[in-house]
Parts: sequence; C-alpha cells; structure tokens
Amino acid sequence: METSLHRSLKQLYGGHGSQTEAVVRGYRADVLQHGLVVEIQASSLSAIRHKVADLVQHGRVLVVKPIAQRKLIRWGDPRTDVWGKPRQSPKRGRLVHVFDELVHFTRVFPHPNLTIDVVLIEEEELRIRRQRRRRFGPNYRLHDRRLLRVIASHRLETPTDLLSLTPADLPAMFTTTELAHELDCPAWLARKAAYTLRHCGATRATGKIGNRIVYQCAVPRTAAAELMVAC
Repeated sequence: METSLHRSLKQLYGGHGSQTEAVVRGYRADVLQHGLVVEIQASSLSAIRHKVADLVQHGRVLVVKPIAQRKLIRWGDPRTDVWGKPRQSPKRGRLVHVFDELVHFTRVFPHPNLTIDVVLIEEEELRIRRQRRRRFGPNYRLHDRRLLRVIASHRLETPTDLLSLTPADLPAMFTTTELAHELDCPAWLARKAAYTLRHCGATRATGKIGNRIVYQCAVPRTAAAELMVAC
C-alpha cells in the first residue's frame, strides 16, 4: 500500500507536464517528467536495483531515497482515526546511513544516466499495537508514514560525490576502524561504507594491516570536500 510519504515525495518531484504511475519499458514509474524516470524508494534500494539497472540503459533515472532525520511516532486505531500525541523517536537518521542502502547498489551506481537524491526528512509514523509475533519482532504494525518537512537534499552522481559523504579530514590511508571513528558510526556501517566506496570507484585497496584492508582515495579529496560544502 502506498504511504502518504510516498505520495508527498511524488508531488514534490513531479511538476508541470509530468505523469505519475507511467509505464516505461514494462515498469511502472512513480514520476515521468520529460523523459526522466523518478523512482521514490522509502524502503530498501535492493528492491529496485534490477529495475533501475535496466532503465538506465535506455534513459535517465533519478532515485529518491528519504532518510528520517527526525521521526515522530503516534499510536492509535485507524478504524476510528484517533491517534495519540506524537512522541519523538530516539533514532535519528544521518546522511551516512545511506551506505546501509548503497551497499546493495554498487552494480548499478555510478552510471551516466543515474542520479540519486538522498533526502533528509522529518516524518510522522502512525503505528497500530499488536501482539509480538516473534521474540525480537516489533509489537506494532505500521499504518502510515507522513512527510512533515524536507530538511536537506544531497545529490549523488559520481564517485567523488560518494566520497563527499565522508569527513574532509579522513586520513589519506585508512581502515574501517578509522572510517568508523571519523563517521561516528558503528563498525558494521563503516564496513558497508568502505565496501560501497571501493566498489563504486571512490577508493581503492592498497594493502592490509593484519586482517584489515587499507583504503586510499581514488578521486581528488579536494573536489569531494568542495562538494560537501556546496550541499
């Protein structure tokens, strides 16, 4: 079922002369605007990688990936449409979290016909309480996601753009340990970032320290830093 968040982003990226739910090469596009296919993907990017890999062979594609920097949660009952007061989720999405998704997109990105917009948003999540189905599973069912506002948008088109997601003072030679420290993120996310950067051509492996791979920037760091300021 389409969420309110998805509909809002379609309206945001649509414009005069655009079509929604248009069929392109047998695929349903969220927005088709003057030959540009816009795909809004609030869930995992892995679900559309084959679709995007096919479409970019024949035209331009813009993938829009929202990340909730701030999330408000409301519990209620959709039958009465009564929802409680919103409370803020302790989880805060950051730009670096896009690596958790891009790790599944390394065979698609970069491509001359592909652009990715990472959109930091504030959203409201409507939840319905339910009995936990698994020991560590959620005790709720997601009813809807609503866009409250767009905080920022970051465009990715090249390996240099990917490198701009890392701090400008990242050492010229680094392992995932240094990367996790500089990104202020867990080791598992740093490993995904390192994999993505390497396989997308932003860095290269130069050797090992013990069992840790040593990486080096493969594109100009100055250009990446300038782009980071421009975002």
